[in-house]
Amino acid sequence: MPEITLTTLVLLCLAALVAGWIDAVVGGGGLLLLPALLLGLPHVPAAHILGTNKAVAIVGTTGAAVTYVRKAPVQVWTAVRIGLAALAGSMAGAFFAAGISSDVLRPVIMVVLLAVAAFVMLRPSFGAKAEGEDRAPLTRARVVTAIVVVGGGIGLYDGLFGPGTGTFLVLALTAVLHLDLVTASATAKIVNVCTNAGALAMFAHQGSVYWQLAAVMAVFNLAGGLVGARMALSKGAEFVRGVLLFVVFSLVAKLAFDQWA
Repeated sequence: MPEITLTTLVLLCLAALVAGWIDAVVGGGGLLLLPALLLGLPHVPAAHILGTNKAVAIVGTTGAAVTYVRKAPVQVWTAVRIGLAALAGSMAGAFFAAGISSDVLRPVIMVVLLAVAAFVMLRPSFGAKAEGEDRAPLTRARVVTAIVVVGGGIGLYDGLFGPGTGTFLVLALTAVLHLDLVTASATAKIVNVCTNAGALAMFAHQGSVYWQLAAVMAVFNLAGGLVGARMALSKGAEFVRGVLLFVVFSLVAKLAFDQWA
């Protein structure tokens, strides 16, 4: 592990804390954690940044997933099947990633995100659950669609490009499975654990993880994840919706900066 100052370590831990909170509520914590690692470790290989990021994030995501499963109506087996499809999709995406230019993908993703943001703002009922309303039963057709489209499709995107995968998962699960935003976020955490585990195994096999640094940061990421999950459960869909819009616009801003700065 490279030598880092105490100040840098403290800032990285704070970034991990906030990223864990964001990830637990609606996904998108990587928008903060990856840039923080890049700034804090400017002279290390990119693979080590990505590997360390996965080692940190999987701890907070797992903690949030466990919290959600205990208190939210999550169908774990359905989430795991979507996660396995996402894992396969991400591996395929990573295989084809070298042949696709990020300069082409960024504008497309920005347009999609802005369209999603407009839809969510114009449809206040999207992802909401009225008091006392029962969740509609999951049909076989919707589950299969979720496995193929949400799992395979977003997994492919994750392997090809990556930014905002957790946020896309929440949106897609809400739309395809007709879940409220809290349950969709809970389901997305289980899917994220599956995909993160696959990626982390690959990085670990390559020796691209700074385990000591990851262990320290993971404690803070876990704390943020636990707090975020509990806040989402207690405050409900409207709170998640607000955070979702904030993360979507932040992601658009980051992509625009990467594209044209």
